[in-house]
Amino acid sequence: MAPVDSLPSGAVTPASERLSRPLDSIDIPHKRVTKICCIGAGYVGGPTCAVIAYKCPHITVTIVDLNQARIDAWNSDELPIYEPGLDEVVKAVRGKNLFFSTDVDTAIKEADLIFVSVNTPTKKSGVGKGFAADLGYVESATRHIAKVAVSDKIVVEKSTVPCRTAQSMRKILDSNGKPGARFDILSNPEFLAEGTAIRDLFAPDRVLIGSLDTANGRAAAASLADVYGNWVPRKQVITMNLWSSELSKLAANALLAQRISSINALSAICEATGADVDEVSYAVGLDSRIGPKFLKASVGFGGSCFQKDILNLVYLSESLHLPDVAEYWRQVVEMNESQKRRFTQHIISSLFNTLTGKRLAVLGFAFKKDTGDTRESAAITLIKYFRQEQAKIAIYDPKVEESQIWYDLAEPGVVDDVTALKKQVTITSSAYEAAEGADAVVICTEWDEFRDTKLDYEKIYATMNKPAFIFDGRLILNQKKLEKIGFKVECIGRSRLEESFE
Repeated sequence: MAPVDSLPSGAVTPASERLSRPLDSIDIPHKRVTKICCIGAGYVGGPTCAVIAYKCPHITVTIVDLNQARIDAWNSDELPIYEPGLDEVVKAVRGKNLFFSTDVDTAIKEADLIFVSVNTPTKKSGVGKGFAADLGYVESATRHIAKVAVSDKIVVEKSTVPCRTAQSMRKILDSNGKPGARFDILSNPEFLAEGTAIRDLFAPDRVLIGSLDTANGRAAAASLADVYGNWVPRKQVITMNLWSSELSKLAANALLAQRISSINALSAICEATGADVDEVSYAVGLDSRIGPKFLKASVGFGGSCFQKDILNLVYLSESLHLPDVAEYWRQVVEMNESQKRRFTQHIISSLFNTLTGKRLAVLGFAFKKDTGDTRESAAITLIKYFRQEQAKIAIYDPKVEESQIWYDLAEPGVVDDVTALKKQVTITSSAYEAAEGADAVVICTEWDEFRDTKLDYEKIYATMNKPAFIFDGRLILNQKKLEKIGFKVECIGRSRLEESFE
């Protein structure tokens, strides 16, 4: 028999580098996957499975969702998600070995492997309100798999879930599955960054596959490893136990968010002392033990994962009777909210302690550049504060749909004040239109087109009320260049006071 590390397939990391599985665990027979079903056509399931289809032309991939409008969009020329490179990937394989459908039952029945990639929002009521993940969609998808499947299936958690969720899924499948249908559960968390998701999928830092340490569990892991092995180097596919895999996703997001909150906390000290947070983060990032990534100060992090996953970790810690651990992670989120409040107060004090009747041009509504996703965007929070101060707000974002902006600001079913909202807020078609007649420009998203090398800020200055202010919440502007034009420029993490040694 050939040495295990020379085998062309299996669960994968070379013996010399293995973490949690003995060498002989990977040398076992396993099923070759030819058909994949993904339940959930959202930000994770859509791009992930589109890339799998692109890289594995011998595998038929069907992405299913009960939302007909969403499926129609995936089948159209205007995809429901903006992500650089996604359009090209989908259109290259759609109708060949990539399909989008609302026929959930057929896709489940035909699949060898099923990704569960549904939403896991933070609970809005009941036990764990505001912290725990709502696993209703995960349970519903799992029950439907058990109801429909008539043959053996590998069921893969793709959604971000609390530790031990796989155990609950397994109980549901074992209790409700049809005779003769066996289910093997895997955890395969995603580590995508919106805006670079396709690049992340093409060349991932690592692929985690968690399974039970049983013959069936290891065989299921080997089957999924074979799929990724079509383009991911074997040494980057890591197999481990289910619970380690589930927790690794929460831990990764918590640690990344912690770095952002840490540099944002330091930005407040910089503003008070005359230090420049960009210089501090550069100096600190040169330390090889720390590195430069996620040390960019800003008005605050957003997106669907960071806050949700940290709050999930807080709830998990509290449920495990670890109050000090829970409080530690809670402060990461509190620092993020504090940064937004502090930035708002900075704007109010600069504009002579009142925003009443003043026009603020908000540039950017997405939570980061190169995506249309607005979930937990800092802009939403800032605009709500501006409205409370009776300001007039003009919004421009190059990718976020107007309907999404109204939806996020009106909070349907919660506030639902669209009429009042539209008296204070307008949505514009360009940065120039937003800034016309404005008292201040507020940079909320680091879109490249907002940089002073792209926008004509002299043109913007000419149309604004004077003194004309710019508040750079993303540190993308050349402060001195804009001050020469005539702007009063305020930046996160930089003092407003002139240095003087006289």
